[in-house]
Amino acid sequence: MTDAQWNQLCSAVTGSGETRDTALVAFIIDSPWLPGWAGSTILNYFADDELWFEANRAAIEAFPEAIFIPGFWAEYGMCTEPSAFGARCVFKENEFPFAHPVIASIEEADRLPDPDPASDGLLPFVRKRLEWALPRMEAIGHRPRFSISRGPLNVASFLLGTTEFLMALRTDPGPAHALLRKVTDFLLRWHRLQRERFPSMEGVMILDDIVGFLGEDDFLEFGLPYLTELFAQDARVKLFHNDADCLTSAKHYPRAGINLYNPGVQRSIAEILEWTEGRLTVMGSIPPRDVLAAGTPAAVAEAVTVQLAAHAGTGRLIHSCAGGMPPGVSTENIRAFLGAVASGAKAGAPR
Repeated sequence: MTDAQWNQLCSAVTGSGETRDTALVAFIIDSPWLPGWAGSTILNYFADDELWFEANRAAIEAFPEAIFIPGFWAEYGMCTEPSAFGARCVFKENEFPFAHPVIASIEEADRLPDPDPASDGLLPFVRKRLEWALPRMEAIGHRPRFSISRGPLNVASFLLGTTEFLMALRTDPGPAHALLRKVTDFLLRWHRLQRERFPSMEGVMILDDIVGFLGEDDFLEFGLPYLTELFAQDARVKLFHNDADCLTSAKHYPRAGINLYNPGVQRSIAEILEWTEGRLTVMGSIPPRDVLAAGTPAAVAEAVTVQLAAHAGTGRLIHSCAGGMPPGVSTENIRAFLGAVASGAKAGAPR
């Protein structure tokens, strides 16, 4: 992300919500979309530094009007954080990587290690890839802006199994809290290491879809306290991604310190802005699979135009898809998206 893009993003999330002079478009892009778009398999994208870098560079050069978040994301899918706890990670040629559970029951949580992010699992490879890429990024005007991790519930669900973890929240709350405490402490260490090594990381990005599977009481007990700790880090942009349902949790996001939210399609932008009393910016919410990936360029442009009309004068909106960029989104559809936003802005639609 360039300095100009970073300043635009900061202005969008830290301002008072007034109408902006420029319509912003941003997309979360990573391994589900970039390898296929760049003509690579997922495994080659993870394994080859040059291929990874060139795929990211090609995207920013092809679509200069868009802000790509986080930009040059060094990651190994959902295996990144669980690998530090010893998860067996499966990497097939062109499928999303998967981390197998480490413990068979919540009672075993206390035997999990306290990983060192400087040396354990795939985390050193994440750091080294960014260190290798940093001079190349800076040569084209980009710098890493976000320390990144999956959220505590997301990581815990991989370590135990999603069904088993969700059941444990109700049947064994004490051990469940112990697991979340261990995971959160690890994530805090991981963010601290990233930010120490890369001082340009003035943003924090947390992704946790498991939040969307909790009722409000469970979110307040098992989600909010740990997310609040993670978002308490000194940062200008505090981005939270949860593209599962946010009915029971979104109104509490500002309390956690979140100022930028990337939701799913379950709830409208208007609902989320109302629930959060305009205290955070929403990055969304064109349907990612059914419109941005599967639709025609005309269908994408129409959906964006409808969103523009529905939110005229809304300063708390960054135009994007709901969730991250999905597999299969074509160059033509992204250009249709960007063109519709530009046309709407010229016509006096929302900024």
